[in-house]
Parts: sequence; structure tokens; C-alpha cells
Amino acid sequence: MKVNRSKQNPIILPDNVIASREDFEVHYVMNCGVTEFEGDVLLLLRVAETPINRDPNIVMAPYFNEKTGQVEIKIFDANDPRNKFDDPRFIESPDDRILTTISHLRVARSKNGIDFVVEEKPAMYPANKYEEFGIEDPRITLIDGVYYINYSCCASIGVTTCLATTTDFKTFERKGVIFTPDNKDVAIFPEKINDKYIALCRPASAEYKKREIWISESSNLVEWGNHKQLVSVNETDWDNGRIGCSAVPFLTDKGWLEIYHAADSNDRYCLGALLLDKNDPTKVLGKSFKPVMEPLASYEKWGFYGPVIFLCGCLVEGDTVKLYYGAADTSVCYAEISLNDIFSELTYY
Repeated sequence: MKVNRSKQNPIILPDNVIASREDFEVHYVMNCGVTEFEGDVLLLLRVAETPINRDPNIVMAPYFNEKTGQVEIKIFDANDPRNKFDDPRFIESPDDRILTTISHLRVARSKNGIDFVVEEKPAMYPANKYEEFGIEDPRITLIDGVYYINYSCCASIGVTTCLATTTDFKTFERKGVIFTPDNKDVAIFPEKINDKYIALCRPASAEYKKREIWISESSNLVEWGNHKQLVSVNETDWDNGRIGCSAVPFLTDKGWLEIYHAADSNDRYCLGALLLDKNDPTKVLGKSFKPVMEPLASYEKWGFYGPVIFLCGCLVEGDTVKLYYGAADTSVCYAEISLNDIFSELTYY
């Protein structure tokens, strides 16, 4: 499929973001929620930070301490063989498994959709035990003038999905946990269907190692039920590892289109597409059996963790689907694909 990547990619780099405190540095910026607000393209960025560390004998890991109400720092001996640093995302010790960074959400605005001004202060910062290791990967859904932001919360008690609302992107009201551990990659539909709110989600089975897309419903956007499996992994194809929701679904004349992400057994992340019935989104009408976008550019293949393309939101203008995506878990990039091209790649049931 033809993908038109911006010549200015990456459009937002860690160097473009001011750290939230003087003793921290921005390690990466990625996986942003997307919407239009007051004439601007607005991104809600995931900004990951680490403590500044110039001592090669130690490794520092930040976390939110609910008892003190502060982000604090744990120190690990870099020379202790019991401490594992093999995965750049985690530190494992005899007593801990902690993320190497702590993430918060930051607003960025643009008039042309390419040149963004990133706010100097966090929009949402870790604030409770569910957000111990940070808040990640927001999706933004506009319903009746209110922006609903669901985001993943990482903590030693598990990964939950929480919900917040805003009308101005200055103040945010937390609604609490809406999906229990381990459930993430939630995408809320922008309108009711058959008098119910609908969300896609990605529960993880600890026993059977399944990570697949499910669909749930709610009467109030907080309490969710009637959970059903929607799409499973394809064990012989590009999405044979795990799959999850990416962008908020959008309505087309053929039905609801969901741009989703999938990883193969080698952790290579690509994007695919699902077409769901307009009146009953539990019915899958079509699915892409080839990626609609895969990591090919150097900035998508190499970074903090690659090769990765990860999407949390898109905008649609006529036949153009505008993708704001995380590349190699390091930066934010932009690309455009044709809606009709997506439809031509689908296998219809």
C-alpha cells in the first residue's frame, strides 16, 4: 500500500520537549492521542522521562509514591548480576520489576498539522497508585462536546485503563479505572450504537498468553460489560504475536473502520485495518491480511525500541487518513494513506 510519509519526519523529537523537572531528561516522545480543537490539530503526547544519571555504576528508575504524593527515584547497582537490564523498557531485580522511564501526557498544537508547539508543562502527570510507573498511550474521543481521554496506567499492581474528561485541554477530571489489569489499548467509539457506548480493548491472558481485540459496551462510559472477543491473532501471518486497538474507530459509508496495531513473534509492530458493521460492531466485515503500514524508514526501525509503528489516533479528511504515530518508541511522525486504498486491501467476509 502507498504510504506518504512526511518529509519532515520525525515531526516531534525528544529534544523538542522540555523536561518536567530540572533533574530529569526526556527520553522519548510518542504514541499520541489526536483531535482537532479550536482550529488546531491537537496532540496529547506520551512523554517518557528518566532521571539525569552520569554514574555508570548505577541505574535510576522513577516511580510515583502514593504515600508521599511525589515522583521518587529507585537506584539499582549496575554491576550486580542479579539485576537485569536486557530489555531497555524494564529493570528486573530480586525485589522489583520497574519501568526505566515514567510517562506523562503533554499537549502539542499545530495550525498546519506538521509544525507543532509543545506546551512546557505536563497536561496530566502520575497522581495515584494505578499510575505508579506512568500514564501512557492516550486515545481521545469527542462525544457531545466533551473530550473523553482513556489512557493506560502502569503500576506494580498491573496495567489498567483509566478515563479522564476535558473541555479545554487545560483541566482534566479523572474518572478512575474503567478496565482492570491487564487491559489496555482501549478505543471508545465517538457515538452511541443501539443506545450503548462501545469500546474496543485488549485484555491479556496471563495463563494462555493471549493478547487480542475484544469489544465491550457501557451505559455511562465508566462501567463496562457484555465483553466479547472480536479478533484473534493470525498465527501464520504478520500479526501472529499480539494485536490491539490503535486509533479511535471512525465511521465510513462501508461501516466503522479501525486502524489497529499488531506485533509478530519478533516484536515487529505494524498497522492493519478492520471494518466493522455500522449498526453492530461486534460483526467484522473485513480485515487486512497485509499491513497497511510497516516500519521501513530508518526512524521507524531504530530507536529506543524498534522496529515499531504504533498509532493512538488519526484524522480523516475526504479520502485521506492522517496518521500521527510513534516511531521506534522514540519520536512522533506523520503519514497519509488513502481510505480507498485501505478498503482495497481488506479481505471481506
